[in-house]
Amino acid sequence: MLNIAGLERLDPQAPVVMLNLMRFHARSRDGDGSGWDAYLRYSAVTVPMIKARGGTLLWTGEAKAVALGPQAGNDWDFVALVHYPTVAAFLDMMTSEAYEREADPHRVNGCAEHVIIATNEAYSKLKVSSQRDS
Repeated sequence: MLNIAGLERLDPQAPVVMLNLMRFHARSRDGDGSGWDAYLRYSAVTVPMIKARGGTLLWTGEAKAVALGPQAGNDWDFVALVHYPTVAAFLDMMTSEAYEREADPHRVNGCAEHVIIATNEAYSKLKVSSQRDS
């Protein structure tokens, strides 16, 4: 469930990187392939939505092992870092009718658990260009 109250406490015009942690169902809940297959359908729909709001997919990768900290409950399958130019852009996408109708069903079918953590930059070697830079 989207934590709108928590996101509304953030500066709506501040840039944000969303850390996505995902654990997939073995089989998609709609019976159409694996949880990973459903996630790929979700990504095909959401990446254009992210880009339309000035965001960009920074990095994705397979989660391999917990290196430090409790292992229980931290057996994630996949990780993604997604930059949005503003918190408001993320909220706009996540609350849009198109997201709810076209994307979220694939996410629900594919993910047994999906946690998104809003982060703000303290340090980065990455230069994320905004639409103003383009």
